[in-house]
Amino acid sequence: MGNIVAIVGRPNVGKSTLFNRLTGTRQAIVNEEAGTTRDRQYGKVEWTGKEFSLIDTGGWVVNSDDVFEEEINKQVKIAIEEADVILFVVDVVNGLTDLDMEVADILRRCDRPVIVVANKADNYALHISAAEFYSFGLGDPYCISAINGSYTGELLDKIVATLPEEKAEVLEEDLPRIAVIGRPNAGKSSLINAFIGEERHIVTDIAGTTRDSIYTKYNKFGLNFYLVDTAGIRKKGKVNEDLEYYSVIRSIRAIENSDVCVLMLDATRGIESQDMNIFSLVQKNKKGLVVCVNKWDLVEEKNQKVIDTYVAAIRDRLAPFTDFPILFISALTKQRILKVLETAKAVYENRSKRVSTAKLNEVMLPIIENYPPPAWKGKYIKIKYITQLPGTSVPSFVFFCNLPQWVKEPYKRFLENKIRENWDFSGTPINIFIREK
Repeated sequence: MGNIVAIVGRPNVGKSTLFNRLTGTRQAIVNEEAGTTRDRQYGKVEWTGKEFSLIDTGGWVVNSDDVFEEEINKQVKIAIEEADVILFVVDVVNGLTDLDMEVADILRRCDRPVIVVANKADNYALHISAAEFYSFGLGDPYCISAINGSYTGELLDKIVATLPEEKAEVLEEDLPRIAVIGRPNAGKSSLINAFIGEERHIVTDIAGTTRDSIYTKYNKFGLNFYLVDTAGIRKKGKVNEDLEYYSVIRSIRAIENSDVCVLMLDATRGIESQDMNIFSLVQKNKKGLVVCVNKWDLVEEKNQKVIDTYVAAIRDRLAPFTDFPILFISALTKQRILKVLETAKAVYENRSKRVSTAKLNEVMLPIIENYPPPAWKGKYIKIKYITQLPGTSVPSFVFFCNLPQWVKEPYKRFLENKIRENWDFSGTPINIFIREK
């Protein structure tokens, strides 16, 4: 599950514009959630019924305008390691540069399918100059204009045709799939080793379709679950691990393939922008979340006040989504390891929790009566009836009212908070839909 397509190329060839063009078709339909703007480097694209994740490698590097050859080479190597298809973007107007040749050189040696995208072909006359890109030895260049969108449809057809066939993964039972994610050195491997212990024989590996996600089935402490292992945890990649943004790209597959993500934070470091990036991937994919503050054994003072400060700081940074469990653990001393699994299982169960329609209306209608949605231009908004949608991957509630378009984001948040106050949906996102009755 989950194909990844990566965009590579030297600066200023229009990688981000292409990224926005290909993912933007969706952004027009999906409303941007609050707080997801900084991760413009990752998005989902759907085309002719196929879906894939798109990564703009340039976007992950700080101030990518003055990136030197070495940085670009790193990006390309990561794309080769992580992606199923690589889009190599070049610029028709500026033509071939030495840097392009260098990138092409690395790409020719890799075993991934590469599509040469000749960008900035804003008019037909420019298509002819794209012929020089045949010298890469990477096949036909696709002339497009990311700015005005011409020929991007053909490009998408080509990408979808090039994606590897997905074999369905064989998972016997409907068990929670748990992914352990986090920055390098947050203690992911230690936690997984603590789960596994030395008893290797209770582990059954199910080879994934992707060479990366491997589901490992566990039966520990009377709990049955799959661990989604990004092979990154097992084999340190060929690429230098100190690349911070690399860990984010590494996490994408694990997050997409899981039900519940265990986000590891380092108690000695606090929350850094990298953690925020990984967290926003969890949110974008609407996955369950358990936050684990690891290396708790290294914190000198461990009184309730310190814990409360930590908890407040974490919830503050990850707002508006604040209803998730936070555990203080030490993978090294195995402190509260079992609690991590129990909590993840509880979050998994919350994802499929159903609230009866009768109960929903009985509890929520009086609350709404006391705090109705603010009137709009003198029109009163009346919510008459509430129900939970069946068979969704995330608990989804529909509120039927007379003027759905005037119910704004803050009120939806209010409704969500009231649902959370009355029923335990800890760790899982909730969808609130306002529909016309």
